[in-house]
Amino acid sequence: MPVGPLAGAEPPATSGQPATGSGATGLLALPGSDAGGPTLDITTHVDDLDLPWDVAFAGKNLLFTERDRERLSVRLPSGEVRVLFDNPAGMWHAGETGLMGLAVDPDFDTNRRVYTCHGNESPREIRVVRWGINAAFTSATQQADVVTGIQITSGRHGGCRLRFSSDGALFVGTGDSAVGTNPQDLGSLNGKTLRVVAGTGAPWPGNPFIDDANPVTRKIYTYGHRNVQGLALRKENEMWSAEHGPSRDDEVNKLKPGGNYGWDPVPGYDESVPMTDHDLPGRQIDAKWSSGVPTIATSGMAWLKGSRWGAWEGRLAVAALAGAELRLLEFSRKGELISQLSIAEFDGDFGRLRAVQMGPRQTLYVTTSNGAANDQIIKITPS
Repeated sequence: MPVGPLAGAEPPATSGQPATGSGATGLLALPGSDAGGPTLDITTHVDDLDLPWDVAFAGKNLLFTERDRERLSVRLPSGEVRVLFDNPAGMWHAGETGLMGLAVDPDFDTNRRVYTCHGNESPREIRVVRWGINAAFTSATQQADVVTGIQITSGRHGGCRLRFSSDGALFVGTGDSAVGTNPQDLGSLNGKTLRVVAGTGAPWPGNPFIDDANPVTRKIYTYGHRNVQGLALRKENEMWSAEHGPSRDDEVNKLKPGGNYGWDPVPGYDESVPMTDHDLPGRQIDAKWSSGVPTIATSGMAWLKGSRWGAWEGRLAVAALAGAELRLLEFSRKGELISQLSIAEFDGDFGRLRAVQMGPRQTLYVTTSNGAANDQIIKITPS
């Protein structure tokens, strides 16, 4: 049944905080039909979850992770939910880190591979791991470590989103682990986006630092990030990211190979510095969208695809944790911000929002992140 204020809701109000960026406009909170978008049917797809961090589809089967439970599950088309693994030995969670990002191999039908990003107990680090799912969708077996050595300290700023580009490269968004020197250090995997060969973790051919003597540096695609929480492929191999600012200036970035996005919180871990510091040597790349003040804690995101979305087709849907909203950003073909709005049906009514993913038949899936086994995966069907 529909959930949220779909019928009989009070008229939404205009938000008081415009964002910054080229072409930015004041933010409106509007229901779909009032904003030129489709009518939305919003239903609970899976409930009784605890911090579902990411979702991905293998055909019509919905896979999802739960951060602190360290659990990978699947919802079958029949509605049955099965646990594929539960708190396996060696996983570690603390603070913002646990079982996080999830991606399904583009060749899943033949190789049955999926990838997760999680905290590891010994050595204490974050790892990207390859799993194999059996044909019956009853279990997942760990096959190999794909990327190791992503630093983590207290559990703060652990990242870690996984997404594939159209050419089959695996992108990994990482956090800076709240260590000030990491984002600008090309010898560190933290505060970066990485681009690797999914099966092996080798640097993707053509990476911007592929000829560097340091094997760590060869994996780096972009650097100077604070805490990458979202990745979304717009077209061909054009990947975008979302990351958290400190008390202001969450960012959505269009990723350019070798680009420096300007986060450099030194000496120590000084969070008063700009998210994009143009006083650094060389060129720093500005965000395509920034939240301004205060932070809304941008997380997962996905481009809306398909004619059922009407005027919203091609917009970027971005989840917000602190802002407890689902924001739509409209960009030009060149990537300049045109307009933005928040969908009224989500403004505070579901609490914190984490993952956003397109599913079959042009549907959209969003996870909540409220904790205490009170979370859900929400299905949004445009009509």
